[in-house]
Amino acid sequence: MKALILSGGKGTRMRPLTNTMPKQLVPVANKPILFYVLDQIIETGIDDIGIIVSPETEEGIKAAVGDGSAWNAKVTYIFQPEPGGLAQAVKISREFLGDSSFLMFLGDNLIEGGVKNFVDEFNTLHPDALILLKEVPDPRLFGVAELGPTGKIIGMVEKPKEPKSNLAIVGVYIYTADIHKAIDKIKPSWRGELEITDAIQEFMDMGKEVKSHILDGWWLDTGKKDDLLEANRVVLDGYLQRKIEGEVDSESQIVGRVEIMPGAKVENSLIRGPASIGHDCHIKDSFIGPFSSIGAGTVIEKSSIEHSVILGNCRVANMERLADSIIGGDTAVLQRQGRLKAVKLFVGDNATVEL
Repeated sequence: MKALILSGGKGTRMRPLTNTMPKQLVPVANKPILFYVLDQIIETGIDDIGIIVSPETEEGIKAAVGDGSAWNAKVTYIFQPEPGGLAQAVKISREFLGDSSFLMFLGDNLIEGGVKNFVDEFNTLHPDALILLKEVPDPRLFGVAELGPTGKIIGMVEKPKEPKSNLAIVGVYIYTADIHKAIDKIKPSWRGELEITDAIQEFMDMGKEVKSHILDGWWLDTGKKDDLLEANRVVLDGYLQRKIEGEVDSESQIVGRVEIMPGAKVENSLIRGPASIGHDCHIKDSFIGPFSSIGAGTVIEKSSIEHSVILGNCRVANMERLADSIIGGDTAVLQRQGRLKAVKLFVGDNATVEL
């Protein structure tokens, strides 16, 4: 079995951050989202991985992932010049996929517990396709699956006005090579794209068995600012372990599950977990509150930060309370005068914000 990760797109919902980096490389708990996807694929035993990239993402993702050797995997890059739908992404990957069954995974999704059980179920039951589903409160926002009594999928609709179930299509799929025949038969939707829901429906019309696997844990789509903050909160809360590898002086307090990476220095500060402090950070005369991730090389001085994601090589100074914020890399956020009770920001890379 091979794997196909979709890491193209313009990332418009995450601008200005994605003006300078692919959305799949935005960090959650100081680790790029795409790296979680790669880790979960490797956990299944799959090590032949194709990654679809676009003009906006190609350079950054190739630089971050390389040839895949960091994961003991082989990575092949597949260039998608324009967005054309998930089925079109499969179509342009046909040469890479060959006659193999394949796991398809959206590169900006986080799945609790990984996908090993999902892959194991496919290898045990041998359906023609296995689709990961999740119960959601408002299925009208998603592609929705309708199930028969045995768990077999009998219908799929993209963002229906009147959903027949509350089971959303997560964005993780396994197909046999026969899916290519179904994709060849479908036509572009009103959006001008080859929709994967249309391909799956065509697959079923061909008499193929399409089974469902319902996800018990959380599913996080990190496509917007609030989604990213929620993903950071959930991952820190669920996975972070206390690990103090940097330098902490006697005037500082580290409370709860806090990760302080090598080279980081904490002076006269309180850090209350769960929180992640990256390599070579300098935290001085400050408070870092729960659900905060501070990227490598960042300097925090005389500031209070909570529930925020700050990327690498930033400087934050004299901020009385910075909360619910995302700050892009190489950015300075400085309060020069006056007192502000709280500030909420979403700032891209290479910026200076003076308050």
